[in-house]
Amino acid sequence: MADSGNQSCLMGSQDTVSFLVCLFHAWEEWAGLEQLEDYLSFLEYLLWVFTPLAVVFLVPFLIVILLYLSILFLHVYKRKNQLKEAYSNNLWDGARKTLATLWDGHGAIWHGYEIHGMEKIPNRGPALIVYYHGAIPIDYYYFLANVIIQKGRTCHSVADHFLFKIPGFKLLLEVFSVIHGPQEECVRALRNGHLLGISPGGVREAMFSDETYCLFWGKRKGFAQVAIDCQVPIIPMFTQNLREGFRSFGTLRLFRWLYERFRLPIAPIYGGFPVKFRTFLGDPIPYDPNINAAELAERVQQAVQSLIDKHQQIPGSILRALLERFYTKHKDHQHQN
Repeated sequence: MADSGNQSCLMGSQDTVSFLVCLFHAWEEWAGLEQLEDYLSFLEYLLWVFTPLAVVFLVPFLIVILLYLSILFLHVYKRKNQLKEAYSNNLWDGARKTLATLWDGHGAIWHGYEIHGMEKIPNRGPALIVYYHGAIPIDYYYFLANVIIQKGRTCHSVADHFLFKIPGFKLLLEVFSVIHGPQEECVRALRNGHLLGISPGGVREAMFSDETYCLFWGKRKGFAQVAIDCQVPIIPMFTQNLREGFRSFGTLRLFRWLYERFRLPIAPIYGGFPVKFRTFLGDPIPYDPNINAAELAERVQQAVQSLIDKHQQIPGSILRALLERFYTKHKDHQHQN
C-alpha cells in the first residue's frame, strides 16, 4: 500500500519541488528512517537511566586524573626551576604549597571539608598519625594539604607497595615524602623530626570495610613498635562520612578472593558524592615505656574506634551525608539532646 502510494505520488508530481519531496519520503520509507524518532526516544531513555550510574563510576577516575595533573604540574615546575636548584635547598616547597592550596580548595568546594583538632599536630618535632583508610583516602590528601598550609610542614606518609608501581607516580611520591613502609624507614623519618602518617588497615581496610566502618587491622603492631622505638606520641584520626564519599565492591567474594590469592587490589570503586567531610584528630597517646607494642597497638585501635563511635552514625547513609552539607549538627551533639 505504501509503495503504491509513493508511486502515485511520484507520477502525480507537477513540479520539481513536489517530485523531490515525494522522492525523499519514498527513500525514507525504504531505508526504515520513519522509525528514527522511536529509536532516538529509546536512546534518550537509556541515556537517562544509565547516566547516573556512569557518573558514580567515572568520578573516582577523575580523582586519578587530578593526581596525574598534580604530577604534570610537578614536572613543569621542575623544568621551570632547574636554574634555581643549585641555589636553593627547598626546590619543591613552592610546588608543595601550590598543590596543597589546590587540594584544599577542592576539599572546601566539593566536600565542605573541615578539620577539628589541628592544634594537636605539633608545630615541630615528630609524631605518628594513625588513621582510618577509606576506599579512596582523599581525606588524608586534604589533611596533608592542611598540614602544609597551616603548619608549614610536610607530613611523611606510608603507602602500599602497589602505589609505587603505578606509572608516573614516582615524582609525586618523592616530592610528598611517601615511603613504602619498612620499619627502618619509618624510624628514620621520625628520628629526623618529621610527622609520619600511616593506616594500619591499609589496602585491606580500603577494600573490605564498608558503611559500618569496621577496622581491619588484624594483629598489626609494627606501627606501635616504631612509635616505641622513637618515643613519639601517636595521634588518632578519623574522617566522618568518608565511606559515603566513595565506596568499594571489595566486599564481593570475587574481589576478595583475587586480593587474598594474588594481592590484586582491583575492586571497582564508585562514588565521588559531594558529602560532608569532617576530620577529627583525637588526643595524642604519649610514649609510655611500661607497655609493649601489642598493648600500644590495642590502645591506638580503641582510640580510632572511639572517634568512629563518637562522630559517625552507623550504618553510614549517602543521603544523610549529603544533607549534612546544609544541616551541620554533629552526632555527639545529637546524643546530648
